[in-house]
Amino acid sequence: MKSVICGPRSGSVRVPSSKSHIHRLLTIAVLGGGPVDIVCSGISEDVRAAAFCAAALGSPVVFMPWGIRVGARSRADGCSAEVCHRTAANESIILAVANESVVLPCGESGMTLRCMLATAGAFLAERGEGAPITLRRSGSLTKRPLSPLDEQLALHGMEIRESGSDLICSGRLRAGRYELPGNVSSQFVSALLMALPLLDGDSELMVKGRLGSAPYAFMTEDALRSAGIKLERQGSAESGLSYLIPGGQRPRLPRTVTAEGDWSAAAVFLCAGVFSEKGIEVTGIAPGSAQGDSGILDILRRFGAEAELTEHGALVRKGTELRGIELDASYVPDLVPPICALAAAAQGETVIRGAARLRLKESDRLKSCAELLRAIGAEAEIFDDGLRIRGGRPLRGAAVQSFDDHRIAMAAAACSCACEGVMTIESEDCVSKSYPGFWEDWESLARE
Repeated sequence: MKSVICGPRSGSVRVPSSKSHIHRLLTIAVLGGGPVDIVCSGISEDVRAAAFCAAALGSPVVFMPWGIRVGARSRADGCSAEVCHRTAANESIILAVANESVVLPCGESGMTLRCMLATAGAFLAERGEGAPITLRRSGSLTKRPLSPLDEQLALHGMEIRESGSDLICSGRLRAGRYELPGNVSSQFVSALLMALPLLDGDSELMVKGRLGSAPYAFMTEDALRSAGIKLERQGSAESGLSYLIPGGQRPRLPRTVTAEGDWSAAAVFLCAGVFSEKGIEVTGIAPGSAQGDSGILDILRRFGAEAELTEHGALVRKGTELRGIELDASYVPDLVPPICALAAAAQGETVIRGAARLRLKESDRLKSCAELLRAIGAEAEIFDDGLRIRGGRPLRGAAVQSFDDHRIAMAAAACSCACEGVMTIESEDCVSKSYPGFWEDWESLARE
């Protein structure tokens, strides 16, 4: 349980690397065989899950002080005890590969599960006959949807069988025409974009209708092109996309790549900066990123905050009176929890739409956000694909639930800046899923 003294905070924070970008680089490195050095910081539980899956597929992974080494065939000199221990653990998994028993421990990471499901199909197709590949799920991951990705993979030669929390994959994935709706998850699109180039024969991927979180699919495109993969995109994210993907390709990332700073993590601190006269500066993030959450600055300006780019990142401080806005969150669903802090404090009504997919995250985030806001004294109403929040009332610190959801725990911290008293957050350590050092960085900010 974490107790946070409420009220504005100010200062500067450097956020870790984007786990979404690290995920893509890790998966592409595995598909290409490495070796690749991924320069990154803030290794989260989700990233560790992807790294251990990479090791299980035969690409040794070493955690280094500067990031992750993928595909190195010998232990690096000067490793710390922890790094050597984890390298040894990875090697024990790789020995199992030689015996054709492959288990991919996906933990509670949705991105890892979805990417590794398609990746398993590509590996099965390349290997031909052999033992199945098992994807192991933990906790809430067993409830995260895989349809229609699993159905498309099955239509093209994979056999996917559920056994308790495990998914057992066999068969041989074939090239062809794949179809996905755009309103479920861009992670399905990313998973296929990374796996299909390896298959024999060309493929076409059709995304029907508006693609939610489209910037993350574009991030995958950028990463693949940096690895030499050729693909052609047609259409638009608003009306539907199609990809032409030549087969028989093998990605080759540069020997050293650097993961981007995490705009999703930055958004929590930038939202908190709205309540500070001095403001909060977030460093380690870059303008022009393909991450959809880089749009947070424009959203904060619409609320009435002062937001600007700086030499090393972005700075947000209190501006004019906060006022409610209408927001289509279909491209930026991860921004909804921290934005709720602003909506609670703003005069008038904030209406958030296009967020139905938030019901399928680590928690039902529409419900979790509404309960968080009600606990601190704001009015919140849930409808089919969003929230209606009436702000402007006095807000107080309270005992709140994180629902074991990292985004909700961090949103509670942002909410505390608009409250009086003390905020007590249960199961606060769930932030390790995406941002292990969050509470240390939060406490480094000065209380005004």
